[in-house]
Amino acid sequence: MQKISDRHKKILAAVIEEYTTSAVPVGSKILSDKYGFKISSATIRNDMAELEEAGLLYQTHISSGRIPTDKGYRLFVEEIMGDKKLSLVEQRKMQSEMLKLKAQNKQLSRVTAKLLSSLSGNLVISGLEKDFCDFGMRELLANPEFQNVDEFCRIAEALDYIDENMNTILLKMKDGETKFFIGKENPIKGIDNCSMVVTPYKTKSGEKGVLAIVGPKRMKYAKNKSLLDYVKKMIGSSVMIALVFHGGTIFIK
Repeated sequence: MQKISDRHKKILAAVIEEYTTSAVPVGSKILSDKYGFKISSATIRNDMAELEEAGLLYQTHISSGRIPTDKGYRLFVEEIMGDKKLSLVEQRKMQSEMLKLKAQNKQLSRVTAKLLSSLSGNLVISGLEKDFCDFGMRELLANPEFQNVDEFCRIAEALDYIDENMNTILLKMKDGETKFFIGKENPIKGIDNCSMVVTPYKTKSGEKGVLAIVGPKRMKYAKNKSLLDYVKKMIGSSVMIALVFHGGTIFIK
């Protein structure tokens, strides 16, 4: 990956943050007004043009703002975003939700898919060997990127067969690895307008499984990675959830 300046990285990160939230091409004025850059809007505009020349941003048309490219997202994931740790409140919420779902005697794959989908707002695939469950197709296809009828149908058709590809993907991954597939990097044909975050895991009994979050390319990469890593940790722990009674209240550790 080519080297770019720290200022260019900050501008790229701001474009990605803004586009993740708005799904609208980002202009220099909103970066100047909202992100506290101590440079002029004209300088930001020049920097964005340089990022476009480097293949990290692009314009949908000449007068629009800019959108990150696959290459821009890849640079962000590898060099800029860093790790996002879940807060204690978020961890306890996940544990509590996992406990509620497990109490309904549902399969582990179904429980993890439903939990991760609710927290990420994306489609989640979860499975042990060939037993795959998915949850969140409606949430994925509700994103503005997929409102075009042809795009909607193409994504829906490709994802109908996504479980058939998961074992192949899993075989190519190392134990403990969390991997990002961005846009055209996707090993699943037909979803090149999506990104996928995938991680293999082992249950406490040693069974191998896989978790994957599929969303638009403007997904929250750091958050989704942290969600996968924490759920994987819960699944693999010898005691998934420990309950301690204190003063009549249940605390989850």
